[in-house]
Amino acid sequence: MAIKRYIADADNTITNAYKSNLTSTGSLSNMGQSDVLEVFSIFAQANSSSVELSRVLTKFPVTDIISDRNSGDLPKSGSVSFYLKLSNAEHTQTTPTKFNLTVQPVSRSWTEGYGLDMEEYKDLGASNWVSSSTGTSWSSLGGDYLPSPTYNAYFEEGDENLELDITSLVEEWVSGTIQNYGIGIQLTSSEESASRSYYTKKFFARGSEFYYKRPHIEARWDSSVLDDRNNFIRSSSLLPAADNLNTIYLYNKVRGKFVDIPAVGTGSIYVSIYSGSTGPAGSRVPLQGGVYVVTGGHVSTGIYSASVAVSSSYKNIFDVWHDGASSVTEFFTGSVINPITYNASSDDEGGEYIIKLTNLKKKYSKDEKVQFRMYARPKDWQPNIYTVAQNEIENTAIDKMYYRLLRSSDNFEVIPYGTGSSAHTKLSYDNKGNYFNFDMSLLQKDYEYTLKFMIEEYGEFTEQKEEFKFRVE
Repeated sequence: MAIKRYIADADNTITNAYKSNLTSTGSLSNMGQSDVLEVFSIFAQANSSSVELSRVLTKFPVTDIISDRNSGDLPKSGSVSFYLKLSNAEHTQTTPTKFNLTVQPVSRSWTEGYGLDMEEYKDLGASNWVSSSTGTSWSSLGGDYLPSPTYNAYFEEGDENLELDITSLVEEWVSGTIQNYGIGIQLTSSEESASRSYYTKKFFARGSEFYYKRPHIEARWDSSVLDDRNNFIRSSSLLPAADNLNTIYLYNKVRGKFVDIPAVGTGSIYVSIYSGSTGPAGSRVPLQGGVYVVTGGHVSTGIYSASVAVSSSYKNIFDVWHDGASSVTEFFTGSVINPITYNASSDDEGGEYIIKLTNLKKKYSKDEKVQFRMYARPKDWQPNIYTVAQNEIENTAIDKMYYRLLRSSDNFEVIPYGTGSSAHTKLSYDNKGNYFNFDMSLLQKDYEYTLKFMIEEYGEFTEQKEEFKFRVE
């Protein structure tokens, strides 16, 4: 799974705005149970120099992030990105344009409170503009914030969602360098003090009925495993150097669970490449005039990989994994690999494939973790009678395939295509074809969902026409 979401466990709007009488303010009011969060600046409403402000506080369950990392459900620091996501709440009031919002860590503990009233500010309580909690004042009116790290989000039209990479802050929360008191969201200091109004930007709060629009931190990482054992290319001068490398994997499973090899742990592992059969050592033929040894590494718990380039004309090769540059203790001997000669004239063009999820069910429970398996073949594949009679239809492994997920009832995009550097919706492949793992706990139950797929080839993206539907209950 390459996506996890951590929904806010507290949020609030604090303000010093005037009530409708324009004499008293909402500085002591609380809106912690409102389903909307609000940021604004109102200039010269009560008098020619008055400034009324509204800011947002929100906090996230960092202990869950720490727990998931300790259990191996999240990658280590440097291998995962964390994005702050707040969804725009449409409203009938004026929405400002061309403005910036600043996001900073809060430096003091605060309480969410039980207030609801965002119109007349009748619900008194903390936290509020003056106090972080009952009996405890902020050091500065409007909240206490650390000067760094600070993030900025620009809104051109005003109705955009907020999405910011806050990886550095989350990692400091996780390490304990910064205490997790959440974040504050406000207009920049220059905009808050400007002789003009920015009224009003609203986001959905954690109490919103709209499940996917609640504030959350989204963890993204590339978990794809691209195992070239059945798609092993001989080195060719027609290909860039990176494309001449083939990555093969060792999967160490004990009683159905991935476990690190004790003698290797997370360190280096070595792979010797031979030609011939995978029989006893006497039948091994070293490649290229000697034992061809490459250094592999740790991918994740119980999974190791090594990248190999083979320029020889050997028809059959195989891999032996061991614990030293010269074989000392052998751990695993791989299945025979049949290298393929690259042929430019016959290479696939344009991303046109027939695809099918071979193990798709109509219904899943919310607590299931599913591995979806895909069959794919080129669209223009035309078998003759001999091919059908003599061979099993091959499953094509596609290098760069991505998924996205829609809610079927309204086509709301629950998970967009994750391409680019994070590649968090990229499919893996092995000797059985493409696959990806999915955690159904991400989804709201009692809805049907639609999976769609996109293929990237030569820098061009082609969305496939097939759709695959399932329901979560």
